[in-house]
Amino acid sequence: MGRGTKRWLAGLGIASLLALGAAAPAQAAGGGNNDFGCRPGAAHPNPVVLLHGTFATYYEDLNFLQADLAARGYCTFSLTYGAYPQFPFVGGLKPVAESSLEIKNFVEKVRAATGAAKVDVVGHSEGGLQSIYLAKMQGIQSEIGKVVAIAPPTHGANASGLLTLAYTVLGKSTWDTIVKTIGLPIFADELDGGAAIVALNTGPVAQPGIDYTIITSRYDELVTPTETSFIREPGVHNRYVQDSCPFDPVGHIGEAYDLNVWHLVRNALDPAHATPIAVCAVGSPG
Repeated sequence: MGRGTKRWLAGLGIASLLALGAAAPAQAAGGGNNDFGCRPGAAHPNPVVLLHGTFATYYEDLNFLQADLAARGYCTFSLTYGAYPQFPFVGGLKPVAESSLEIKNFVEKVRAATGAAKVDVVGHSEGGLQSIYLAKMQGIQSEIGKVVAIAPPTHGANASGLLTLAYTVLGKSTWDTIVKTIGLPIFADELDGGAAIVALNTGPVAQPGIDYTIITSRYDELVTPTETSFIREPGVHNRYVQDSCPFDPVGHIGEAYDLNVWHLVRNALDPAHATPIAVCAVGSPG
């Protein structure tokens, strides 16, 4: 699946936003994406920081989910992390620990600007891994309320899956150019047995005081086996999309744009007002 399919999926998201945007309550002063003048309201007191996946940027991957949350009154923020100067429009390439420090500094910036005591972090793919890694490894556990990770390679990805993702998102020629220029830092880190994976899984993964939700698809073809996303520890909610929508065939890239996934994310961010999915959408496989 290429960028054309991504745009098609995004179109579904836009349609849903148009349908709900006018009815969404204005619960935050300011509002919109990356509005550092936004002030969280009582309904959604924690700003939401969204983290894209490998090879993506802040203005793709989770951008439509971010717009959906902003339309519902959340203060939402995102950044392109892990990009090298030679490839500024391709994020998530640096080692996980290096990107994690960049994300930590961004979280501090969001907290300072909004006056919020805590943020909630939502990530997809590597962004999901980063959200979990951030909570454990950067010493800011007290500054994070919720972690919602979509298809994270928590226990390590496989090489064929990462290579498939690279070819799908970037195309082989662009990928080959990147490899020749900077090598494969993120590949080594995200693989089973990689430095970031070992560090994350040494001792408990989930941190006290943080509510974790892991969401993935039974048909995710890149983070396999799909069970590798889950954290089997107390205080963690592990969800398959198909537990709510059995016939949704959504795959790895499509999970960022899947309306059923969005619903589960909203439930995780605001469990006091969680609702069942009344009508299931059909996501994109692959």
